[in-house]
Amino acid sequence: MPDTPDSNDPAWERKIIEKLALETLAEQKRRRRWGIFFKILGFAYLTFLILALGDWGDTAGKLGDGKKHTALIQLNGVIKPTGEGSAEKITEALQAAYKDRGTLGVILRINSPGGSPVQSGIIYDEIRRLRAKHPSVPLYAVVEDVCASGGYYVASAADKIFVDKASVVGSIGVLMDGFGFTGTMDKLGVERRLLTAGQNKGFLDPFSPQDDQHKQHAQVLLDDIHKQFIDVVRKGRGKRLKESPELFSGLMWTGAKSIELGLADELGSVEYVAREVIKAENILDYTMRASLTERLTRQFGADMAEGVTSVVGKFWLR
Repeated sequence: MPDTPDSNDPAWERKIIEKLALETLAEQKRRRRWGIFFKILGFAYLTFLILALGDWGDTAGKLGDGKKHTALIQLNGVIKPTGEGSAEKITEALQAAYKDRGTLGVILRINSPGGSPVQSGIIYDEIRRLRAKHPSVPLYAVVEDVCASGGYYVASAADKIFVDKASVVGSIGVLMDGFGFTGTMDKLGVERRLLTAGQNKGFLDPFSPQDDQHKQHAQVLLDDIHKQFIDVVRKGRGKRLKESPELFSGLMWTGAKSIELGLADELGSVEYVAREVIKAENILDYTMRASLTERLTRQFGADMAEGVTSVVGKFWLR
């Protein structure tokens, strides 16, 4: 049984008061803890709203103060329809850089293993268009670690390509990758039931045995895209290329070797090109970076789409 105050105990009133006071203090502590929790939660929610509504990092179009400078645009990572390496982001940044009357030259800094041939082609075409429209404003590609495949596709549109002696350059080729699960399905006793309307609608289905006719057609597609790649490199580099059978085979070379082959022009960093070539040491970054909203809403969908297409197979300049 719980303790009950003894009316004969002269201190019983004091004990009750002390007990009530302790319970009151405990309740106040609980309220404070919950109050702090909800304040933190509210602050986090408010911070998220501010970041989501603001387009943090989108500097392109906000720099046009007319002061003489070198415009910098960064192409990092895989070139694909979503994210900072998309044609949409890069072309938007290019347009903003050329629109600024203070731009004396543009540097496209590239660290990319390649990616979508379509996205690479859109960026290439836009560079060529802007160069023709603004002949007095040169565009230079500066390679840091890697400029391979789709990255080189884009770089070949520049007036000149600068590299580090240890950069990795080249990989002029196309690949289509995927997986086949027929052996695994046989072991598991899984039956594939594929219904199509159209003789070739199940083209390269990963759950069916590989069809020789489909394989041959895929090779035709690869060869056609490879030819397009070779054509744009020849158009961009012109007589600077030292053509050989290996040049368009998908091999890669160091930056130093790429200069010998005519794939690149000179050694040089972003700062060197701005200072010594463009003659404008002040560098302004026009790179269009994805806002928090874009990163949260688009990345999940992009990852899901890439997961599906990587199983079926897709074309990559990588």
